[in-house]
Amino acid sequence: MNTLAYIIYLLITYLITVRVGLLFFRNGRIFIMELVHQDVSLTDAINRILLVGYYLVNLGYAALMISTWDTILTWTDLLVSITVMTGKIVTTLAVMHYINMLVIYFIGKRNQSILHP
Repeated sequence: MNTLAYIIYLLITYLITVRVGLLFFRNGRIFIMELVHQDVSLTDAINRILLVGYYLVNLGYAALMISTWDTILTWTDLLVSITVMTGKIVTTLAVMHYINMLVIYFIGKRNQSILHP
């Protein structure tokens, strides 16, 4: 049953990671553009690097989470394991997002204080 749980978990994790990553990629461009003073090529490069880093962190985290699973014997164990592990990955995504937004906020504040002393 563990193999079935791994497949379901990785499919859910993949779908969430790709969907959220593309949303961040499309919508985050505006914030990066503001930070680098409308430099389009630099914005696109930073945005692509952030997307690749995001994917790598999430895939690595998902792989590490699989190694922590106990043996699954019942359908209830299967459902509980998938739910708990999916919850952990979503919580991690949320924390990463808020940390990134906080960093962007502080960089923007710093840039404003430099430009308008």
